[in-house]
Amino acid sequence: MRKLTSFVCGTGAGLAAFYLQRLRDPQTAVQNSWTHSDKPVDPWALWDSNWDCRDPKALVRPLRNSQPEEENRYNADLEKSKAKKPRHIILVRHGEYLDAGDSDETHHLTERGRKQAEFTGKRLCELGIKWDKVVASTMVRAQETSDIILKEIDYDKEKVVNCGFIREGAPIPPQPPVGHWKPEASFLRDGSRIEAAFRRYFHRAYPDQEKESYTLIVGHGNVIRYFVCRALQFPAEGWLRININHASITWLTISPSGNVSIKYLGDSGFMPAPLLTNRIPRDAKNVV
Repeated sequence: MRKLTSFVCGTGAGLAAFYLQRLRDPQTAVQNSWTHSDKPVDPWALWDSNWDCRDPKALVRPLRNSQPEEENRYNADLEKSKAKKPRHIILVRHGEYLDAGDSDETHHLTERGRKQAEFTGKRLCELGIKWDKVVASTMVRAQETSDIILKEIDYDKEKVVNCGFIREGAPIPPQPPVGHWKPEASFLRDGSRIEAAFRRYFHRAYPDQEKESYTLIVGHGNVIRYFVCRALQFPAEGWLRININHASITWLTISPSGNVSIKYLGDSGFMPAPLLTNRIPRDAKNVV
């Protein structure tokens, strides 16, 4: 009887280990997921795991042969190249500003825009985040928004990275097309810059990162919408279909595997209703 019990337990443990390994296998995971695996997936819907060119398999020299020593070298290099912790990137659109004058220097926050930024700063403070980096666009409205937020989250202004790459612009011709005309050169110029910013700030953690990191980026609506599309691998041409309010919070997380998820998209529910805006006033009479 004791032998029979041992046999049953051993067999059960073996089967459990077998099925656990099967569940961990990517192909099996797909079969057991909600994915309709019997239907072909559109190519645009497939996830590119090496979107940031930091998949360990893309960083390590391939196997030269099947010798144990070479396999050990390869596996050791793979392990050294793997990210260990996730990166959180929190994007904040600037507050409402008055589109007056012909230059950026005249585009200051309205009183309502300053209140929006203050509410956002308080919200970020309530989240209890310890910030590893704060990045702000060099445009006046983003700088003013950043300054107000910094007072609430108790972050040293001297440590802020002021970045010209994330200035507002036209990232890519939108689909569906919009009614007003814009020269193709605008998209060529702005798009290259904004794409460079995406590659600078969006990637999985370095292998030596030992804890979760939090980066705050204070920028602009078009840039944030483009970043969201790129990070989630949605068609970038759809950026204009997304609407985000002034001083709203968008939160993206990049896991060690390179998978990207979105926690907040244009969250502004922490503000009183009279402060919710998304369009730019061009007449001082309409400014609160």
